[in-house]
Amino acid sequence: MKLNRRNLMGLGAALAAPALLPGLARAQDGWPSQPIRLVVPFSAGGPTDIPARLVAEELSKLLPQRVIVENRTGAGTVVGADAVAKARDGHTFLYTTIAQAAIRAIYPSLPFDPVADFTPVALAGTIPMLMMVNKDVPVNSLQELIEFFKKNPGKYDYASTGNGAALHLASELFLKQAGGLKVNHVPYRGSAAAIPDLLNGTVTMMLDVANSALPFVRSGEVKGLAISSAQRLPQLPDMPTFQEAGVPGYEAYTWHMVLAPAGTPEPVVTRLNGLINQVMAMDSVKARLADLTMQTRSDSTPASARKWLTDEIAKWEPIIKEAGIKAD
Repeated sequence: MKLNRRNLMGLGAALAAPALLPGLARAQDGWPSQPIRLVVPFSAGGPTDIPARLVAEELSKLLPQRVIVENRTGAGTVVGADAVAKARDGHTFLYTTIAQAAIRAIYPSLPFDPVADFTPVALAGTIPMLMMVNKDVPVNSLQELIEFFKKNPGKYDYASTGNGAALHLASELFLKQAGGLKVNHVPYRGSAAAIPDLLNGTVTMMLDVANSALPFVRSGEVKGLAISSAQRLPQLPDMPTFQEAGVPGYEAYTWHMVLAPAGTPEPVVTRLNGLINQVMAMDSVKARLADLTMQTRSDSTPASARKWLTDEIAKWEPIIKEAGIKAD
């Protein structure tokens, strides 16, 4: 979907909600007084939806009202985020990802501001990415891959899960920090579409979220070269981080965060933050999310979540502009 000024104005008008209910600011003690909507701007059953539903399920056990996941897709994550930005019922929240940090640079004419129109509630967790290459590429380390691309500028391709997706941004960051490597981008509609072309050599390189990449690395169908987190992945203790492999300062994640509309009463935000941290500290939740290689966070505050979001925007917006990344 292409966004133009008329579409955005119409989108904003269609999703606009009534003003904040007059009694809400005085009624935090009775919150929640109705079911909570957790808007996920991604498709049902996907890698963002699954953790969101787990969080919603556990929150529902701790609250007097149910937490209902609502998948609201369209224009990347614009439609879902806009619906939450305009919600004024005190019971609508956004469960989103790194997309919130990239959205302003990719869609310059948004009907909302990704920072000013939201109040971060909690950072739920981070998911690292794994660098893979086709098994026939004559390299066995990240440094060898860098040298290989330096000797063959513009001759090879890398895959991502779509323009502006986390894996696209992380790949461009790697190419930049590795010395301005020239490797062509080939976007796919998701990892399941890209992996076959990595296996058959149509594309040479791919960064993928670790849980998706793990089976192919373990089976030897691809070569795994580095993990994008600050520490090594427990499931692959012998795989170095990018830092260890010779790309100083490289760190990249997709991440999950809950945001509230700006103006949500502070006591509501504080209470929901505490409940989310309680959920993320549960052994059962940590175990289930470890299967998705999510590194859960149970120490997030609204202030630290806001800093994370603003730091991520400052990190990724220049990459998006330099690489000329635009929405499909």
